[in-house]
Amino acid sequence: MTNQNRSQWDAGRFVQTLTYFEVIPLINWLQQLFTGRVNTKNESQGGGKSMGVILVAGATGGVGKRVVRRLVERNYQVRALVRDAQKAREILGDKVELFEADITIPETLAPELMDSVSAVICCTGVKVQPVEGDTPDRAKYYQGIKFYMPEVVDSPEIVDYQGIKNLVKAAAKQLATAPSDEKIIFDFTHPSNDIKETWGAVDDVVMGGVSESTIQLAENTALFTGNVSTENSGGFVSVRTKNFETPLNLSAYKGIELRVKGDGKLYKFFIRTDPKWDGVAYSHSFDTEPHTWITVRIPFDTLIGVFRAKTMDFADPLDPSKISSFQLMLSKFEYDKELNPKFAPGSFALQVESIKAYGGSPLPQFVMISSAGVTRPGRPGINLEEEPPAVRMNDQLGGILTWKLRGEDAVRESGIPYTIIRPCALTEEPGNKALVFEQGDNIRGKVSREDIAELCLQVLEQSQATNVTFEVKEDPNIEQSFNGDLFSSLQADQ
Repeated sequence: MTNQNRSQWDAGRFVQTLTYFEVIPLINWLQQLFTGRVNTKNESQGGGKSMGVILVAGATGGVGKRVVRRLVERNYQVRALVRDAQKAREILGDKVELFEADITIPETLAPELMDSVSAVICCTGVKVQPVEGDTPDRAKYYQGIKFYMPEVVDSPEIVDYQGIKNLVKAAAKQLATAPSDEKIIFDFTHPSNDIKETWGAVDDVVMGGVSESTIQLAENTALFTGNVSTENSGGFVSVRTKNFETPLNLSAYKGIELRVKGDGKLYKFFIRTDPKWDGVAYSHSFDTEPHTWITVRIPFDTLIGVFRAKTMDFADPLDPSKISSFQLMLSKFEYDKELNPKFAPGSFALQVESIKAYGGSPLPQFVMISSAGVTRPGRPGINLEEEPPAVRMNDQLGGILTWKLRGEDAVRESGIPYTIIRPCALTEEPGNKALVFEQGDNIRGKVSREDIAELCLQVLEQSQATNVTFEVKEDPNIEQSFNGDLFSSLQADQ
Protein backbone atom coordinates (compact mmCIF):
# COMPACT_ATOMS: atom_id res chain seq x y z
CA MET A 1 0.00 0.00 0.00
CA THR A 2 1.39 3.39 -0.98
CA ASN A 3 1.22 6.50 1.14
CA GLN A 4 -1.47 7.87 -1.20
CA ASN A 5 -3.97 5.10 -0.50
CA ARG A 6 -3.29 4.62 3.17
CA SER A 7 -6.38 5.01 5.36
CA GLN A 8 -6.68 8.19 7.37
CA TRP A 9 -5.07 7.94 10.78
CA ASP A 10 -7.11 9.51 13.58
CA ALA A 11 -4.66 11.66 15.52
CA GLY A 12 -7.46 12.94 17.74
CA ARG A 13 -8.32 9.44 18.95
CA PHE A 14 -4.63 8.79 19.58
CA VAL A 15 -4.48 11.84 21.86
CA GLN A 16 -7.72 10.79 23.58
CA THR A 17 -6.22 7.41 24.39
CA LEU A 18 -3.09 8.93 25.89
CA THR A 19 -5.18 11.42 27.82
CA TYR A 20 -7.58 8.83 29.23
CA PHE A 21 -4.74 6.69 30.54
CA GLU A 22 -2.80 9.74 31.76
CA VAL A 23 0.26 8.80 29.70
CA ILE A 24 1.37 12.39 29.15
CA PRO A 25 0.99 14.42 32.35
CA LEU A 26 1.10 17.76 30.48
CA ILE A 27 -1.98 16.85 28.42
CA ASN A 28 -3.93 15.98 31.56
CA TRP A 29 -2.80 19.14 33.31
CA LEU A 30 -3.95 21.26 30.37
CA GLN A 31 -7.26 19.40 30.23
CA GLN A 32 -7.88 20.08 33.91
CA LEU A 33 -6.84 23.71 33.48
CA PHE A 34 -9.30 24.45 30.68
CA THR A 35 -12.19 22.29 31.89
CA GLY A 36 -11.85 23.08 35.57
CA ARG A 37 -12.00 19.39 36.36
CA VAL A 38 -9.62 18.23 39.06
CA ASN A 39 -7.92 14.90 38.56
CA THR A 40 -9.15 12.64 41.34
CA LYS A 41 -6.70 9.86 40.58
CA ASN A 42 -9.32 7.37 39.49
CA GLU A 43 -11.29 7.92 42.65
CA SER A 44 -14.13 5.74 41.42
CA GLN A 45 -12.03 2.73 40.59
CA GLY A 46 -9.14 0.73 41.84
CA GLY A 47 -10.44 -2.81 41.89
CA GLY A 48 -12.35 -2.38 45.13
CA LYS A 49 -15.59 -0.89 43.97
CA SER A 50 -16.37 -3.77 41.64
CA MET A 51 -15.60 -6.61 44.02
CA GLY A 52 -19.20 -7.42 44.82
CA VAL A 53 -21.44 -5.60 47.27
CA ILE A 54 -20.68 -5.37 50.97
CA LEU A 55 -23.92 -5.32 52.97
CA VAL A 56 -23.73 -3.46 56.29
CA ALA A 57 -26.52 -4.12 58.79
CA GLY A 58 -26.82 -1.65 61.65
CA ALA A 59 -25.21 0.88 59.33
CA THR A 60 -26.25 4.00 61.23
CA GLY A 61 -24.99 2.81 64.62
CA GLY A 62 -21.76 3.77 66.31
CA VAL A 63 -19.66 1.06 64.65
CA GLY A 64 -21.79 0.65 61.54
CA LYS A 65 -21.45 4.21 60.29
CA ARG A 66 -17.70 3.98 60.70
CA VAL A 67 -17.60 0.71 58.76
CA VAL A 68 -19.59 2.33 55.94
CA ARG A 69 -17.28 5.33 55.85
CA ARG A 70 -14.19 3.15 55.54
CA LEU A 71 -15.73 0.95 52.84
CA VAL A 72 -16.69 3.99 50.78
CA GLU A 73 -13.23 5.51 51.19
CA ARG A 74 -11.73 2.29 49.79
CA ASN A 75 -14.09 2.20 46.82
CA TYR A 76 -16.23 -0.76 47.82
CA GLN A 77 -19.81 -0.98 46.67
CA VAL A 78 -21.78 -0.57 49.88
CA ARG A 79 -25.40 -1.44 50.59
CA ALA A 80 -26.73 -0.30 53.96
CA LEU A 81 -29.64 -2.12 55.58
CA VAL A 82 -31.54 0.61 57.44
CA ARG A 83 -34.93 1.17 59.05
CA ASP A 84 -35.30 4.79 57.95
CA ALA A 85 -33.79 5.64 54.56
CA GLN A 86 -34.22 9.40 54.91
CA LYS A 87 -32.45 9.51 58.25
CA ALA A 88 -29.78 7.11 57.02
CA ARG A 89 -29.03 9.27 53.98
CA GLU A 90 -28.27 12.20 56.26
CA ILE A 91 -25.86 10.06 58.27
CA LEU A 92 -24.22 7.98 55.53
CA GLY A 93 -24.11 10.33 52.55
CA ASP A 94 -24.87 9.81 48.87
CA LYS A 95 -22.32 7.13 47.92
CA VAL A 96 -24.17 4.32 49.68
CA GLU A 97 -27.05 2.22 48.37
CA LEU A 98 -29.81 2.14 50.97
CA PHE A 99 -32.14 -0.81 51.52
CA GLU A 100 -35.00 -0.11 53.90
CA ALA A 101 -35.85 -3.18 55.98
CA ASP A 102 -35.94 -4.46 59.55
CA ILE A 103 -34.10 -7.63 60.52
CA THR A 104 -36.71 -8.31 63.20
CA ILE A 105 -39.41 -8.49 60.49
CA PRO A 106 -38.28 -11.27 58.13
CA GLU A 107 -40.81 -10.43 55.39
CA THR A 108 -39.02 -7.09 54.83
CA LEU A 109 -35.79 -8.89 53.94
CA ALA A 110 -36.67 -9.24 50.27
CA PRO A 111 -34.45 -11.44 48.02
CA GLU A 112 -33.00 -8.40 46.24
CA LEU A 113 -31.36 -7.39 49.52
CA MET A 114 -28.68 -9.99 48.80
CA ASP A 115 -28.22 -9.37 45.07
CA SER A 116 -24.48 -9.45 44.26
CA VAL A 117 -23.57 -9.40 47.96
CA SER A 118 -20.13 -10.90 48.57
CA ALA A 119 -19.98 -10.28 52.33
CA VAL A 120 -22.13 -9.06 55.23
CA ILE A 121 -20.87 -6.96 58.12
CA CYS A 122 -23.41 -7.11 60.92
CA CYS A 123 -23.16 -4.25 63.42
CA THR A 124 -26.69 -4.53 64.76
CA GLY A 125 -27.47 -4.68 68.46
CA VAL A 126 -30.16 -3.78 70.89
CA LYS A 127 -29.94 -0.13 71.90
CA VAL A 128 -28.70 0.51 75.44
CA GLN A 129 -28.91 4.02 76.86
CA PRO A 130 -28.58 5.67 80.25
CA VAL A 131 -31.72 6.16 82.29
CA GLU A 132 -30.40 9.23 84.07
CA GLY A 133 -29.62 12.54 82.38
CA ASP A 134 -26.38 13.09 80.52
CA THR A 135 -24.87 15.50 78.05
CA PRO A 136 -26.91 15.67 74.81
CA ASP A 137 -24.59 13.29 73.00
CA ARG A 138 -24.13 11.13 76.13
CA ALA A 139 -20.37 11.74 75.88
CA LYS A 140 -19.74 11.10 79.57
CA TYR A 141 -21.65 7.84 79.36
CA TYR A 142 -19.66 6.67 76.35
CA GLN A 143 -16.33 7.74 77.81
CA GLY A 144 -16.97 6.09 81.15
CA ILE A 145 -16.52 9.35 83.08
CA LYS A 146 -19.64 8.64 85.08
CA PHE A 147 -21.65 5.46 85.14
CA TYR A 148 -25.35 5.95 84.42
CA MET A 149 -27.85 3.19 85.09
CA PRO A 150 -28.51 1.70 81.63
CA GLU A 151 -31.70 0.39 80.09
CA VAL A 152 -32.44 -1.48 76.87
CA VAL A 153 -34.79 0.14 74.40
CA ASP A 154 -35.81 -2.99 72.46
CA SER A 155 -35.97 -6.67 73.31
CA PRO A 156 -32.54 -8.39 73.19
CA GLU A 157 -34.24 -11.63 72.25
CA ILE A 158 -35.95 -10.06 69.24
CA VAL A 159 -32.95 -7.97 68.03
CA ASP A 160 -29.83 -9.89 69.06
CA TYR A 161 -31.17 -13.36 68.45
CA GLN A 162 -34.26 -13.45 66.23
CA GLY A 163 -33.03 -10.51 64.14
CA ILE A 164 -29.59 -12.07 63.61
CA LYS A 165 -31.23 -15.38 62.81
CA ASN A 166 -33.42 -13.71 60.17
CA LEU A 167 -30.47 -11.92 58.59
CA VAL A 168 -28.37 -15.08 58.52
CA LYS A 169 -31.18 -17.00 56.85
CA ALA A 170 -31.47 -14.33 54.15
CA ALA A 171 -27.69 -14.20 53.63
CA ALA A 172 -27.30 -17.97 53.48
CA LYS A 173 -29.30 -18.14 50.26
CA GLN A 174 -26.60 -16.04 48.60
CA LEU A 175 -23.43 -16.83 50.55
CA ALA A 176 -23.67 -20.40 51.82
CA THR A 177 -23.91 -21.72 48.25
CA ALA A 178 -21.32 -19.36 46.72
CA PRO A 179 -17.72 -20.57 46.35
CA SER A 180 -15.81 -19.17 49.31
CA ASP A 181 -12.43 -19.61 47.62
CA GLU A 182 -13.19 -16.94 44.98
CA LYS A 183 -12.80 -13.19 44.95
CA ILE A 184 -14.98 -11.12 42.65
CA ILE A 185 -12.92 -8.42 40.95
CA PHE A 186 -15.39 -7.21 38.31
CA ASP A 187 -19.02 -8.32 38.35
CA PHE A 188 -20.61 -6.94 35.20
CA THR A 189 -23.98 -8.56 35.91
CA HIS A 190 -24.55 -5.80 38.48
CA PRO A 191 -21.95 -3.21 37.48
CA SER A 192 -21.39 0.12 39.12
CA ASN A 193 -21.65 3.17 36.91
CA ASP A 194 -17.90 3.73 36.98
CA ILE A 195 -17.04 1.32 34.14
CA LYS A 196 -16.30 4.29 31.87
CA GLU A 197 -13.92 5.60 34.50
CA THR A 198 -12.11 2.27 34.77
CA TRP A 199 -11.91 0.63 31.33
CA GLY A 200 -10.80 2.29 28.11
CA ALA A 201 -9.81 1.32 24.55
CA VAL A 202 -6.18 0.87 23.50
CA ASP A 203 -6.30 0.09 19.77
CA ASP A 204 -3.73 0.05 17.00
CA VAL A 205 -4.31 3.79 16.56
CA VAL A 206 -1.40 4.12 18.99
CA MET A 207 0.79 2.62 16.23
CA GLY A 208 -0.82 4.29 13.22
CA GLY A 209 -3.66 1.81 12.62
CA VAL A 210 -7.37 2.47 12.14
CA SER A 211 -9.02 -0.31 14.20
CA GLU A 212 -11.53 0.86 16.76
CA SER A 213 -13.11 -0.77 19.81
CA THR A 214 -15.15 0.09 22.84
CA ILE A 215 -16.44 -1.48 26.04
CA GLN A 216 -20.03 -0.88 27.05
CA LEU A 217 -22.74 -2.33 29.25
CA ALA A 218 -25.15 -4.61 27.41
CA GLU A 219 -27.49 -7.33 28.67
CA ASN A 220 -25.96 -7.17 32.16
CA THR A 221 -22.48 -7.82 30.76
CA ALA A 222 -19.49 -5.81 29.60
CA LEU A 223 -19.44 -5.93 25.78
CA PHE A 224 -16.01 -5.58 24.13
CA THR A 225 -16.84 -4.86 20.48
CA GLY A 226 -15.84 -2.87 17.43
CA ASN A 227 -14.01 -3.30 14.13
CA VAL A 228 -10.49 -4.58 13.67
CA SER A 229 -8.55 -3.69 10.51
CA THR A 230 -5.14 -4.58 9.12
CA GLU A 231 -4.86 -1.32 7.22
CA ASN A 232 -1.86 0.91 7.90
CA SER A 233 -0.04 -2.22 9.21
CA GLY A 234 -2.49 -2.39 12.11
CA GLY A 235 -4.42 -5.36 13.37
CA PHE A 236 -5.31 -5.21 17.05
CA VAL A 237 -7.99 -3.87 19.38
CA SER A 238 -8.08 -3.97 23.15
CA VAL A 239 -9.66 -2.60 26.30
CA ARG A 240 -7.62 -1.99 29.42
CA THR A 241 -8.20 -0.78 32.95
CA LYS A 242 -6.51 2.29 34.27
CA ASN A 243 -3.89 1.46 36.87
CA PHE A 244 -5.61 0.48 40.09
CA GLU A 245 -5.14 3.15 42.71
CA THR A 246 -4.08 0.41 45.12
CA PRO A 247 -2.52 -2.63 43.37
CA LEU A 248 -4.54 -5.80 43.77
CA ASN A 249 -2.99 -8.39 46.03
CA LEU A 250 -4.12 -11.78 44.71
CA SER A 251 -1.21 -13.76 46.12
CA ALA A 252 -3.63 -15.96 48.09
CA TYR A 253 -5.20 -17.24 44.84
CA LYS A 254 -4.18 -19.59 42.05
CA GLY A 255 -5.33 -17.58 39.06
CA ILE A 256 -7.96 -15.54 37.23
CA GLU A 257 -11.33 -16.83 36.03
CA LEU A 258 -13.21 -15.19 33.16
CA ARG A 259 -16.84 -15.85 32.33
CA VAL A 260 -17.23 -14.94 28.63
CA LYS A 261 -19.37 -15.41 25.54
CA GLY A 262 -17.53 -14.80 22.28
CA ASP A 263 -17.68 -15.24 18.54
CA GLY A 264 -15.28 -18.13 18.01
CA LYS A 265 -12.19 -15.93 17.83
CA LEU A 266 -8.99 -16.28 19.84
CA TYR A 267 -8.48 -13.51 22.40
CA LYS A 268 -5.77 -12.54 24.87
CA PHE A 269 -5.95 -11.57 28.53
CA PHE A 270 -3.13 -9.51 30.07
CA ILE A 271 -2.10 -8.74 33.62
CA ARG A 272 0.35 -5.94 34.35
CA THR A 273 2.30 -5.50 37.55
CA ASP A 274 4.29 -2.56 36.22
CA PRO A 275 2.26 0.68 36.29
CA LYS A 276 4.23 2.04 33.32
CA TRP A 277 2.20 2.55 30.15
CA ASP A 278 4.36 0.39 27.87
CA GLY A 279 6.09 -2.27 29.93
CA VAL A 280 6.15 -6.03 30.31
CA ALA A 281 2.73 -7.68 30.52
CA TYR A 282 1.75 -11.26 31.34
CA SER A 283 -0.43 -12.84 28.69
CA HIS A 284 -2.74 -15.81 28.18
CA SER A 285 -4.58 -16.67 24.93
CA PHE A 286 -8.01 -18.26 25.10
CA ASP A 287 -10.49 -19.61 22.56
CA THR A 288 -14.17 -18.73 22.52
CA GLU A 289 -17.19 -20.65 21.26
CA PRO A 290 -19.70 -18.76 19.12
CA HIS A 291 -22.70 -17.55 21.15
CA THR A 292 -21.83 -19.84 24.07
CA TRP A 293 -20.97 -18.93 27.64
CA ILE A 294 -17.72 -20.54 28.80
CA THR A 295 -15.51 -20.29 31.88
CA VAL A 296 -11.84 -19.57 31.24
CA ARG A 297 -9.39 -20.30 34.05
CA ILE A 298 -5.93 -18.76 33.81
CA PRO A 299 -3.44 -20.06 36.40
CA PHE A 300 -0.95 -17.39 37.37
CA ASP A 301 1.99 -19.71 36.74
CA THR A 302 0.99 -20.22 33.07
CA LEU A 303 1.03 -16.55 32.10
CA ILE A 304 3.71 -15.58 29.57
CA GLY A 305 5.82 -12.46 30.00
CA VAL A 306 5.57 -10.41 26.78
CA PHE A 307 6.50 -7.00 25.43
CA ARG A 308 4.54 -5.93 22.36
CA ALA A 309 3.71 -9.57 21.43
CA LYS A 310 7.33 -10.66 21.86
CA THR A 311 7.94 -13.25 24.54
CA MET A 312 10.42 -12.19 27.21
CA ASP A 313 12.35 -15.32 28.17
CA PHE A 314 14.11 -13.53 31.00
CA ALA A 315 11.07 -11.77 32.46
CA ASP A 316 10.52 -12.28 36.16
CA PRO A 317 7.58 -14.55 37.07
CA LEU A 318 4.28 -12.76 37.62
CA ASP A 319 3.96 -11.35 41.12
CA PRO A 320 0.20 -11.60 41.89
CA SER A 321 0.60 -9.43 44.99
CA LYS A 322 0.96 -6.20 42.99
CA ILE A 323 -1.41 -6.30 40.02
CA SER A 324 -1.72 -2.87 38.41
CA SER A 325 -4.14 -3.45 35.51
CA PHE A 326 -6.02 -5.90 33.28
CA GLN A 327 -6.42 -5.93 29.51
CA LEU A 328 -8.43 -7.88 26.89
CA MET A 329 -7.18 -7.98 23.29
CA LEU A 330 -7.96 -9.30 19.83
CA SER A 331 -4.86 -9.31 17.60
CA LYS A 332 -3.75 -10.70 14.25
CA PHE A 333 -0.56 -11.84 15.99
CA GLU A 334 -0.06 -14.43 18.65
CA TYR A 335 3.57 -14.23 19.87
CA ASP A 336 6.92 -13.69 18.18
CA LYS A 337 5.38 -12.83 14.77
CA GLU A 338 3.24 -15.99 14.71
CA LEU A 339 -0.21 -15.23 13.29
CA ASN A 340 -3.43 -15.75 15.19
CA PRO A 341 -4.97 -18.74 13.36
CA LYS A 342 -8.54 -17.56 14.09
CA PHE A 343 -8.08 -13.91 13.21
CA ALA A 344 -10.20 -12.21 10.58
CA PRO A 345 -10.58 -8.47 10.06
CA GLY A 346 -13.99 -6.96 10.59
CA SER A 347 -16.46 -6.82 13.43
CA PHE A 348 -16.08 -8.80 16.64
CA ALA A 349 -17.88 -9.16 19.97
CA LEU A 350 -16.84 -10.56 23.33
CA GLN A 351 -19.21 -10.38 26.29
CA VAL A 352 -17.72 -10.59 29.77
CA GLU A 353 -19.89 -11.48 32.74
CA SER A 354 -17.26 -11.49 35.45
CA ILE A 355 -13.57 -11.47 36.31
CA LYS A 356 -12.65 -13.32 39.48
CA ALA A 357 -9.67 -14.69 41.34
CA TYR A 358 -10.02 -18.40 42.12
CA GLY A 359 -8.32 -21.06 44.19
CA GLY A 360 -7.83 -19.08 47.38
CA SER A 361 -8.39 -20.03 50.98
CA PRO A 362 -11.96 -19.33 52.15
CA LEU A 363 -12.43 -15.80 53.45
CA PRO A 364 -15.00 -14.58 55.97
CA GLN A 365 -18.30 -13.63 54.35
CA PHE A 366 -20.30 -12.82 57.47
CA VAL A 367 -18.65 -10.58 60.06
CA MET A 368 -20.62 -10.19 63.30
CA ILE A 369 -19.96 -7.67 66.05
CA SER A 370 -20.92 -9.35 69.32
CA SER A 371 -19.56 -8.57 72.78
CA ALA A 372 -16.96 -9.81 75.21
CA GLY A 373 -18.62 -11.44 78.20
CA VAL A 374 -21.36 -13.31 76.38
CA THR A 375 -20.44 -16.64 78.01
CA ARG A 376 -19.92 -15.27 81.53
CA PRO A 377 -23.43 -14.88 82.97
CA GLY A 378 -23.99 -17.96 85.12
CA ARG A 379 -20.54 -19.39 84.39
CA PRO A 380 -19.00 -21.09 87.45
CA GLY A 381 -16.07 -19.25 89.02
CA ILE A 382 -17.06 -15.78 87.78
CA ASN A 383 -16.57 -12.98 90.32
CA LEU A 384 -19.28 -10.52 89.33
CA GLU A 385 -17.59 -7.68 91.24
CA GLU A 386 -14.72 -7.84 88.74
CA GLU A 387 -16.94 -8.01 85.68
CA PRO A 388 -18.17 -5.10 83.51
CA PRO A 389 -21.72 -3.80 84.00
CA ALA A 390 -23.22 -5.81 81.13
CA VAL A 391 -22.21 -9.09 82.83
CA ARG A 392 -23.34 -7.97 86.29
CA MET A 393 -26.64 -6.66 84.97
CA ASN A 394 -27.36 -9.25 82.28
CA ASP A 395 -30.73 -10.20 83.79
CA GLN A 396 -31.80 -6.58 84.37
CA LEU A 397 -30.95 -5.82 80.74
CA GLY A 398 -33.23 -8.53 79.40
CA GLY A 399 -30.51 -11.17 79.13
CA ILE A 400 -28.65 -9.08 76.56
CA LEU A 401 -25.45 -11.16 76.61
CA THR A 402 -27.33 -14.45 76.68
CA TRP A 403 -29.22 -13.52 73.52
CA LYS A 404 -26.07 -12.22 71.81
CA LEU A 405 -24.54 -15.65 72.37
CA ARG A 406 -27.61 -17.26 70.80
CA GLY A 407 -27.17 -14.92 67.83
CA GLU A 408 -23.54 -16.02 67.54
CA ASP A 409 -24.67 -19.63 67.46
CA ALA A 410 -27.02 -18.86 64.58
CA VAL A 411 -24.08 -17.47 62.61
CA ARG A 412 -21.84 -20.43 63.41
CA GLU A 413 -24.53 -22.90 62.33
CA SER A 414 -25.32 -21.11 59.06
CA GLY A 415 -22.73 -22.70 56.78
CA ILE A 416 -21.45 -19.23 55.83
CA PRO A 417 -17.71 -18.59 56.41
CA TYR A 418 -17.74 -16.14 59.30
CA THR A 419 -15.80 -14.09 61.84
CA ILE A 420 -17.33 -13.19 65.20
CA ILE A 421 -15.67 -10.22 66.90
CA ARG A 422 -16.28 -9.74 70.64
CA PRO A 423 -15.08 -6.25 71.60
CA CYS A 424 -14.61 -5.20 75.19
CA ALA A 425 -16.22 -1.93 76.32
CA LEU A 426 -16.66 0.31 73.26
CA THR A 427 -15.54 3.94 73.47
CA GLU A 428 -15.72 7.05 71.33
CA GLU A 429 -11.99 7.63 71.72
CA PRO A 430 -9.77 8.07 68.64
CA GLY A 431 -8.69 4.85 67.02
CA ASN A 432 -5.35 3.55 65.78
CA LYS A 433 -4.56 1.78 69.04
CA ALA A 434 -2.78 -1.55 69.26
CA LEU A 435 -5.19 -4.46 69.59
CA VAL A 436 -4.93 -7.59 71.71
CA PHE A 437 -6.85 -10.71 70.68
CA GLU A 438 -7.79 -13.55 73.00
CA GLN A 439 -10.11 -16.53 72.91
CA GLY A 440 -12.02 -18.07 75.76
CA ASP A 441 -13.97 -14.95 76.81
CA ASN A 442 -11.93 -13.89 79.82
CA ILE A 443 -10.39 -10.50 79.00
CA ARG A 444 -11.60 -7.10 80.16
CA GLY A 445 -10.73 -3.65 78.90
CA LYS A 446 -11.87 -1.14 76.32
CA VAL A 447 -11.53 -0.53 72.60
CA SER A 448 -12.41 2.32 70.25
CA ARG A 449 -15.31 1.98 67.84
CA GLU A 450 -12.93 3.34 65.21
CA ASP A 451 -10.61 0.36 65.61
CA ILE A 452 -13.46 -2.16 65.60
CA ALA A 453 -14.70 -0.65 62.32
CA GLU A 454 -11.22 -1.00 60.82
CA LEU A 455 -11.01 -4.55 62.12
CA CYS A 456 -14.22 -5.45 60.28
CA LEU A 457 -12.61 -4.49 56.97
CA GLN A 458 -9.36 -6.25 57.78
CA VAL A 459 -10.93 -9.65 58.51
CA LEU A 460 -12.64 -9.67 55.11
CA GLU A 461 -9.22 -10.26 53.52
CA GLN A 462 -7.79 -12.67 56.13
CA SER A 463 -8.32 -16.40 55.63
CA GLN A 464 -6.88 -16.94 59.12
CA ALA A 465 -9.95 -15.17 60.52
CA THR A 466 -12.38 -17.59 58.85
CA ASN A 467 -14.73 -19.45 61.21
CA VAL A 468 -13.10 -17.79 64.19
CA THR A 469 -14.53 -16.17 67.34
CA PHE A 470 -12.29 -13.88 69.39
CA GLU A 471 -12.31 -11.12 71.97
CA VAL A 472 -10.46 -7.86 71.45
CA LYS A 473 -9.26 -4.92 73.53
CA GLU A 474 -6.73 -2.16 73.05
CA ASP A 475 -3.24 -2.02 74.54
CA PRO A 476 -1.48 1.36 74.37
CA ASN A 477 1.87 -0.29 75.15
CA ILE A 478 2.03 -2.22 71.88
CA GLU A 479 2.67 -0.76 68.42
CA GLN A 480 -0.36 -0.89 66.15
CA SER A 481 -0.19 -3.28 63.19
CA PHE A 482 -3.12 -4.39 61.03
CA ASN A 483 -1.66 -7.34 59.16
CA GLY A 484 -2.00 -11.08 58.78
CA ASP A 485 0.27 -11.75 61.76
CA LEU A 486 -2.38 -10.24 63.99
CA PHE A 487 -4.61 -13.24 63.26
CA SER A 488 -1.98 -16.00 63.15
CA SER A 489 -2.50 -17.14 66.74
CA LEU A 490 -6.27 -17.53 66.44
CA GLN A 491 -7.81 -20.98 66.44
CA ALA A 492 -10.86 -21.88 64.37
CA ASP A 493 -14.03 -22.71 66.26
CA GLN A 494 -14.69 -26.37 66.86
